[in-house]
Amino acid sequence: MPTNDSKYIREVWAENLDEEMVYMRDLVEDYPYLSMDTEFPGVVARPIGTFRTSSDYHYQTLRCNVDLLKVIQLGVTFADQYGNLPGNICTWQFNFKFNLEEDMYAQDSIELLTKSGIDFKKHEEYGIDVEHFGELLISSGFVLLDDVKWISFHSGYDFGYLLKVLTCSSMPADESEFFDLLRTYFPCFYDIKYLMKSCKNLKGGLQDIADDLQVARIGPQHQAGSDSLLTCSTFFKMRQMFFEDKIDNQKYLGYIYGLRCGPNTSVQSLTNATNNLSLTTTTTTTTTTTLSSTGNALAEDTTPGSNGKLALDGSNVKAVNAS
Repeated sequence: MPTNDSKYIREVWAENLDEEMVYMRDLVEDYPYLSMDTEFPGVVARPIGTFRTSSDYHYQTLRCNVDLLKVIQLGVTFADQYGNLPGNICTWQFNFKFNLEEDMYAQDSIELLTKSGIDFKKHEEYGIDVEHFGELLISSGFVLLDDVKWISFHSGYDFGYLLKVLTCSSMPADESEFFDLLRTYFPCFYDIKYLMKSCKNLKGGLQDIADDLQVARIGPQHQAGSDSLLTCSTFFKMRQMFFEDKIDNQKYLGYIYGLRCGPNTSVQSLTNATNNLSLTTTTTTTTTTTLSSTGNALAEDTTPGSNGKLALDGSNVKAVNAS
C-alpha cells in the first residue's frame, strides 16, 4: 500500500479503510465539524435546451457530469465547535479506484491533478471501492445527524458526488429534489462561497480567500485532504472576523453557492421563479470525441425542460475503452 502521509493528513486506501473509519467514528463525537473537499475528473458535458432559470441550467450541468463521472478523492477534516483540531492527524484523504484506461475524464483536469501529485496508477491498483465506502459512510455517524456540521466551498459538485456514493443512484432530475435528498443526509452544512456574500472585500477562490485571511495551507493544492484542511481553517477564521463567531443559521445554513434552492425554498417560490425568469442556453460543442467509435458527441438525457441531449466536449473528453 502506498504511503504519503504528512503530519496532519492520513492517506486512506482500500487496505486501511475499515481501520481508519473505526477511528473516525469515535472522533466525530468530540469533533463534529467536518470540512470536506472532493477531486473529480472535470466537466465533460453540458445539457442542451431551454432552462427555467440560470440555477436550473447550473444544476442540470452538475447533474449530468456527476452521473457520467467518478469521484477520485475525498478529503475530510475534523474540528470542534471552536475550530480546534484533533492532535496529530486531523484530516483523512480517501483515494478511490480510478482507471485512466476505462473511466471518463476531462484531459485538462487530469493533467492538473497529476501535476498536483495524484498518482493514478496507485488509484487503479490500491483505490477504495466506492460502494464499500458508501456502506461505511452510512453507518459512520457523519451523515443523517443534525449535530454534525459540514463545511464546504462552492460545493454543488462535492455534495453531488457524496450523494452518488451514499445512494448508488443517479442524481435527482430536479434541483429541489436534490436539496431534499441533500438535507436528509446532510441536515447541517455551510458553503463558504455563499457566506462570502456578507464578507466585504472577500472574493475569488478558496486559495485567494485563505491568502487574504492569512490562513496557511498544509499539503499540496488540488489534493482533497489539503483543500479540506484549508477549508476548515478558512471557515473558522471567517466566522471570527466577519460573523463575531456566530453565524445566523436562518440566513446561511443549508445553501450552496450557485444553486437556487435552500432550506426555506418552497415549491410555490420555485414556481414563481419559473414564471418570472426564462433562460435559453446555447452551447457550442465540437463533433469529435473519443467516447465512441462513431464520433457521436450527443448523449441521451431525460431532464424535464431540455430537449433530451447532452453536449460532450469532444476536444477534451477521454475514455479509452470505447470499442
